[in-house]
Amino acid sequence: MSDKGFADNKTSIETPNDIGVAEKPLSNQTISGRVDINVLKSKLQESESKELKKNISILVVLILGLGVMGIYLSL
Repeated sequence: MSDKGFADNKTSIETPNDIGVAEKPLSNQTISGRVDINVLKSKLQESESKELKKNISILVVLILGLGVMGIYLSL
C-alpha cells in the first residue's frame, strides 16, 4: 500500500529559538503584613447593608406598582 498523496509531508517540527528563556512573572513582590479581621467584617457588613437597602427599595417599588395597578384596574 502506498501513501500517494502524502509524499511531501514533513515530519520534523520546528521550535522557536527562545525556549531557554523562561518568562518572568509580572510582579514577584509579596506583601507581608497582617489583615485586621474587624476591618474585613466592617467592609462586608457595609456591602451587605447596601445590598439589603437596594433589595428593600426594589420590593417596595414592586408592591406600590402592584397596588396602583390593582386600584386602576378596579375602577
